Amino acid sequence: MNKQELIEKYKELEAGSFDIAAIVVCQLVLKDLEQLDELEKVQIPQFVAEIIEYYKGKNATLYDALREKNFNKQYNEWLMNEQDAYNKVARAWLDGYEVEEEKRYLVKIKGICGNHETLNREKHSKKWLFSDREENTLYKTHHTRKELEEAGFGWVFDCHGVEIEEVE
Repeated sequence: MNKQELIEKYKELEAGSFDIAAIVVCQLVLKDLEQLDELEKVQIPQFVAEIIEYYKGKNATLYDALREKNFNKQYNEWLMNEQDAYNKVARAWLDGYEVEEEKRYLVKIKGICGNHETLNREKHSKKWLFSDREENTLYKTHHTRKELEEAGFGWVFDCHGVEIEEVE
């Protein structure tokens, strides 16, 4: 018997009963059954969501997504380092997921004057430059790791002359 069949069964019992205790019990059971869909979905990074969608789009299996070795270096590192990562991928595959808010970083070059030390990206042209640390209508100063890596700035995470600050 599936969830919907149970809901229909208890609605019939509730409607057909004249016993107040039986009606209350049916209502409590119905409330519990309806909350089954409200279980909290697992939180996963965007790149994991992309891999799940890629494999689902290919009509592949969860096993294929879990054993992937060359798809994405970041995915493989996450699988190896994230506690319970394989279970998270399985739960996301089966029950759905929510994408975690990606960490954002402020990138500053050490030893440069305060008004020109921060890596900025022009919002319209997508060009990069060093300027003030404050975001405004023209410039973005908080970047995801993926944005930085795609723009060729992945090296900033390993450079001693660069200060990386995680921001909200």
